[in-house]
Amino acid sequence: MTDILYTGPLPAERGGELTMGGGCTESSALTRMGGGRGVTTTQNSQRPNACCFCWCCCCSCSCLTVRNEEDRRKRRRRRKRRRRSSQDTRMESVPNCEACTKPSLEEIRLWSQSFDKLMKNLAGRNVFREFLRTEYSEENMLFWLACEDLKQEVNRSAIEEKSRSIYEDYISILSPREVSLDACVRDVINRKMQEPSPHTFEDAQLQIYILMHRDSYPRFLSSSIYKSLLHDSRTSSES
Repeated sequence: MTDILYTGPLPAERGGELTMGGGCTESSALTRMGGGRGVTTTQNSQRPNACCFCWCCCCSCSCLTVRNEEDRRKRRRRRKRRRRSSQDTRMESVPNCEACTKPSLEEIRLWSQSFDKLMKNLAGRNVFREFLRTEYSEENMLFWLACEDLKQEVNRSAIEEKSRSIYEDYISILSPREVSLDACVRDVINRKMQEPSPHTFEDAQLQIYILMHRDSYPRFLSSSIYKSLLHDSRTSSES
């Protein structure tokens, strides 16, 4: 009988493969589980993800990763546009401020009693708007003021023009001053924009008012802007 000389790798040289039951190696098992697509594992290569044994799973995982990454990039770009817009505005004095007299100490104290009293006071709105600017959320006040102005309009063509301007400046997702609204309110606005009226944005205006009340107003009362104004007013009244 002729002796057969074995020239294959010794067991010690096959360190990257794990022997499984029935003499099956990890690489051959992965090849079979991959539907014959040749998924192999060596000592120096990365193992495939647990959910990516087949082409379908690999495809779906990759698509989800790409979509999530695109969403994150869109949100980052939107924040950058809004930040640049707010930073540019901060370099100037407050534009289109409502004309008002210097607030008295009593008025300033009333602002801390309720958000309604603050918003009904011209000087209070101006100071609160200055605070919102430091938080890069001045667009909330600007949108609210624009809605108030629209409510006073009676001319049909002016209503349509102002409504379109408000939509482009604060509702459109392409605007750097887009305000935060839920999908339901946006749907209502889109329907009303077919025939604009002075009350086209009233639901959105209420939502932004509540947002400022719950989110920004408490921080305003503890801010250096409000405390400094209150302190200066007290000092001038005592002197």
